Amino acid sequence: MDRADIVHDNFLRRVAAGDFPPGRAPDGPLAATDAVAAFRAGCLSRALDRTSRAMQKAGQGFYTIGSSGHEGLAAVALALRPTDMAFLHYRDAAFQIARAGQVPGQSIAWDMLLSFAASSEDPISGGRHKVLGSKALSIPPQTSTIASHLPKAVGAAYAIGSARRHRPEHATLPDDAIVYCSFGDASANHSTAQGAFNTAQWTSYQSIPLPLLFVCEDNGIGISTKTPKGWIRATFENRPGMKYFACDGLDIYDTFRVASEAADYVRTRRKPAFLHVRTIRLYGHAGADVPTTYLSRDEVEAEEAHDPLLHSVRLLDQAGALGPEQALQIYTDTCARTARIAAEAVTRPRLRTAPEVMASLIPPRRVCKPTNGPSAEAREAAFGGDLKAMAEPQIMSRIINWALTDLMLAHRDIVMMGEDVGRKGGVYGVTQKLTARFGPDRMIDTLLDEQSILGLAIGMAQNGFTPMPEIQFLAYLHNAEDQIRGEAATLPFFSNGQYTNPMVLRIAGLGYQKGFGGHFHNDNSVAVLRDIPGVILAVPSNGADAARMLRECVRLAREEQRVVVFLEPIALYPMRDLHADKDGGWMTRYPDPSEVIALGEVGVHGAGEDLAIVTFGNGTYLSRQAEKRLADEGVKARVIDTRWLSPLPVEGLLQAVKGARRILIVDETRHSGGVAEGLMALFAEHCDVPLARLTAEDSFIATGPAYAATMPSADSIVAAAKALIGGAK
Repeated sequence: MDRADIVHDNFLRRVAAGDFPPGRAPDGPLAATDAVAAFRAGCLSRALDRTSRAMQKAGQGFYTIGSSGHEGLAAVALALRPTDMAFLHYRDAAFQIARAGQVPGQSIAWDMLLSFAASSEDPISGGRHKVLGSKALSIPPQTSTIASHLPKAVGAAYAIGSARRHRPEHATLPDDAIVYCSFGDASANHSTAQGAFNTAQWTSYQSIPLPLLFVCEDNGIGISTKTPKGWIRATFENRPGMKYFACDGLDIYDTFRVASEAADYVRTRRKPAFLHVRTIRLYGHAGADVPTTYLSRDEVEAEEAHDPLLHSVRLLDQAGALGPEQALQIYTDTCARTARIAAEAVTRPRLRTAPEVMASLIPPRRVCKPTNGPSAEAREAAFGGDLKAMAEPQIMSRIINWALTDLMLAHRDIVMMGEDVGRKGGVYGVTQKLTARFGPDRMIDTLLDEQSILGLAIGMAQNGFTPMPEIQFLAYLHNAEDQIRGEAATLPFFSNGQYTNPMVLRIAGLGYQKGFGGHFHNDNSVAVLRDIPGVILAVPSNGADAARMLRECVRLAREEQRVVVFLEPIALYPMRDLHADKDGGWMTRYPDPSEVIALGEVGVHGAGEDLAIVTFGNGTYLSRQAEKRLADEGVKARVIDTRWLSPLPVEGLLQAVKGARRILIVDETRHSGGVAEGLMALFAEHCDVPLARLTAEDSFIATGPAYAATMPSADSIVAAAKALIGGAK
């Protein structure tokens, strides 16, 4: 017999018989009406669990992970305000139901059943996933890997304090709001969670406002692996900078009292707190999981004997708020009503086509107040003597610095964050002077944790900021890439465009860096970034292009709410010469702030018809060198700088290669999984000319004299071009 049916039958039998589990008498400030509301929320949560299981068995539901045993979280919701942003654990249906009762006009059972049925009318995901979430309830949907929502909760809490000092145009959270973030006891052990706790404590330790309430729902087990008894209390009770609270989630009175104390502490002290809630898990983990395959029947039945709804009926009766017969009637009526609503929900339309599924990959545009850019006086105050230097050719790193300055002058919502970006000005000096120009509020020196850097950016974006996080080296992104894949890029997709986290992520990367390299400082793999739907990847090859593209990237984030990655080739930061020593051929003048390179606009140098060399980044620099050598031998070539690697600028590239009799792709990323694979496919499908590619080897990069041995060079480009021309028919 299904454990859900056993728990249901036991509830009916034991309430009718007055057979309740023992426990403390009701105590605390929970009013009778709120206590009944918490019980109703628990009943609906339980009914939804049973109904979703039935829907799945009937082929009308597609994913089940229940909240039974966690109904006490309804009392936590009642201790908060509905404007407190809540990042929920996947077992928090009762929390969302109770919050819906605080906001007029909600049809919570219908809305959640539409989600269970994967209906395109589901108001949060549009039928893309069974998720908890609601724009009206300030609950962004979470479909993340374990604990990956914790870093952005830290960021959102930080954003509240930051917005009190500099409120951005699109801020949504009240100045006195707190951020709520819940998770399971097993998730608390994940490295992502531990990083978030540490970041919250590190911030609080410095007396920086961080109104964040972590809530650990401790049911003692993660899928089938038990959490050691006492582990959560032992590891969280005495952490510096984060106050510990504990309550019994089987007791809605105790839970409400302690949750109210914790919320008040966070709201008034503007410091993080950790609320440890004892819960149980009824049924299995998810889907068809059967708990008796890894727990003894005695253990399962002992948990079921402490059904939190049974405890609630006892407490309500002892408090004089609701009699057992009335409670039983509420439960049975809720079950019947939920079944009726489900029968209608499964008839509603579902997504069928690829365009329907993909419609929310790209967020909706938003209206931003027009800006005329900074005044001459403001620029003079910020730049000082640098204004005169702008008339002379400069290296890329300095031009990027000036572009960032102009952008931060024009848009007060831009905030930068990362390791060493502030006082030091970055490893390569790209952000030098920006702290002096804009202050530490907008140039945030973070702790050394890439997940926390990106989480800070994601959370701040959800309160109206335009974050520009920096990852110090491309290889370091791999420590935190799920923050982009599993959080930033998926949020608009699973919220049907209602929630977004726009940003411009700056990363120093790619290869060819002399003297300070190795595979951690020279990384020529961008596959993970190109593999994430909806993410834009930009790679400039020179200073002027970098400034113009960076302006477009910021526009894409601010106006189109996109997640943009701006990958800056380290080796080209200081590059001055192109063909000969001291020729200054790779330096450019700083372009006027009005000049922009639009998304999809490629660069073309030359008009030769013998050969089109299609490349990007360092490849553009090397191909320009090769082009001159080829010209000296009578080969007329053109160099096409792709600039935008994801999505590939298909129309721009096809227009740029028109008239060329051959196409050579020069790709500094790896042969397997590199950019050239996409470019080869594009030209093979659309161009009837000979094709070839020159790529890096499938290798990590070495330190020392062999730093460039595995990647294309000017010599190898010339050789590949001659081979293509010589072998062409």
